[in-house]
Parts: sequence; structure tokens; C-alpha cells
Amino acid sequence: MDETISLRGQTARRIVNAANHLPVIGQLRMNGDLQNIKSGLEPEWRCPENLRRTIIDMEDYTMEMISPVDQYDLMCDRYVILQLHGGGYYGRIHNTYREAAAMYIDISGGADVLSPDYRVAPANPYPAALEDAVESYRWLLEHDYNPEHIVVAGDSAGGGLSLALGLYLRDHGMPMPAGIITMSAWTDLTKSGDSYQEKYDADPVFGGTRKSLVYKEGYYADHDPMDPYISPVNGNFRGFPPLLMQVGEMEMLLDDTLSVGAKARHAGGRVKVHVYPGMWHIFQMGFNLYPEATEAWKEIGRFLHIVWEK
Repeated sequence: MDETISLRGQTARRIVNAANHLPVIGQLRMNGDLQNIKSGLEPEWRCPENLRRTIIDMEDYTMEMISPVDQYDLMCDRYVILQLHGGGYYGRIHNTYREAAAMYIDISGGADVLSPDYRVAPANPYPAALEDAVESYRWLLEHDYNPEHIVVAGDSAGGGLSLALGLYLRDHGMPMPAGIITMSAWTDLTKSGDSYQEKYDADPVFGGTRKSLVYKEGYYADHDPMDPYISPVNGNFRGFPPLLMQVGEMEMLLDDTLSVGAKARHAGGRVKVHVYPGMWHIFQMGFNLYPEATEAWKEIGRFLHIVWEK
């Protein structure tokens, strides 16, 4: 038994491992199809009474703004989190991310959360997701959000997309956000990190098979996966805002976070990399079901208040 993990965390890891390796359902989950089935069949999200949900139609996609009915805790200056969801660039937004938006609002003390349902592969490969992320950020600027009040946050592919967005903003002379948060970021679509082999059997989400989102190549299609806008691990992080990068110890994608964290520090950036012992890919989506997820969200809340100087 791993003494560094809570009992509930250990139980959750076993459940995650079992669920992701069930015949049929497990395969649908790992290759991304289940996420789109879920987003199409799940019931309408019940927005808490203290929040409002607004659908924003863009030219090629939609966005959801979830915000407090009444701003509180000195957040009336319109702070906002741009949430870029995961799903391997194949999955669409679903209710888990609406729950995450509500969590962001709570831990931030009342910030808005904008979640683009950006275009995904295979119908819309790169650069569609990045274009939509840039357009969503530009929308915030055009609607009077100060870049110093914007934090970009993403999990898995959304974490990689958050970093790619940062690279694009810097390269094109656009104002940078106050900070970037990543959870289990997928930053290396070439899968060059040692953890892809070292954690292959241990990873409870992607381990033991090559029939998963990790090995799909349709997102970058005919483009070079080494391109930093596709694999941000190959980027230069000079001029980046503060980064909080969380990752699980048991992930095949562990090195994706460690490598970016090291490069960002080398470029002179402020970086916090937290490897959570015994945890798995986007374990934070357990919210408050086990102590490790609770602590991860508390850490995110502290980061938000630091970069916003609250």
C-alpha cells in the first residue's frame, strides 16, 4: 500500500483504473468517443441558483460564460478564468467542465469563467482549436476584461492548448494573461518523454494500450507535431506569466509537465510544478471526493489570489 496517498485516493485510483479498462466502455472512454456521447446524451446541467450561465455564439463555435449572480469578495472588477477543456482535441465540452467552472468561481471568490466549446478533430484538426482559443481570449479583451485580470486554465489537451495560446499571444504582440494553470497538460504530442514508457503499465487512465487519445494523430493531421503551437514542450517560454502546473505521479504524461516547467524556469519565469504522489490524469476532476483533489483546488485558489494580488 502506498502510504503517501489517502485511503479515499487509493480507492478512487482503483475505480478509475477499472472503469478505463472495461470492455467497450473503457475503450470508448480512452479513445475519446465516450466524452462526445456523454456531452450529447447527458441531462441539461442544473446551474446553481447563485450562478448564471450564458451561451455566446461565435462564428465557428459557441462559448459558455458562467458567473455569479451577485459578485462578491471584492471581485466586482470583473476577473475571469478562460477555461480550455480537455479531451485530446477530440472531445467536446460536457457537464464536468461546468462543475469545474462552478468550482473556479467558488475558490476565486467570484470570478467569471468563460469556457469555449472549441472545434475538435477529426472534422476540425489543427489549427482550429488554437484559433478558437485565440478568438475567445480576444473576445474577453474586446469586452473590457483587463488582461491582468485574466487567467487561462486548462486540463490535459486543454492544458497544452493554454500554453500554445500563451506562445501565440506573445509571438503576436498581444497582451499576456495574469497567469496560466495546467492540470495534467498534454504538451508533447510526439510522446518523447521517458514517462510514456516508464508509466505505461502504471497509468490507470491511458496505461496498457495504444488505442487511446494519446496515440491519435488526427489532431495535427498534415502538420508537424514538433510545432510548438501543437506540442508546446518545444516552445520558448520567455516572457510568460506565472505558471501553476499540477500533474499526477502515475501519469504517462508526467514528463510533459516536468519538461515545460524546467524550460519555463530556465527562461526566467515564475513556475510552480506540483507532482501529486500516486495521482492520475486530471485527478482534480474528483473535486472534493478525496483529499488530493481538494488540496489541488485549494492550491489553484491560492494561485489565483496571488496573481490577482487579492
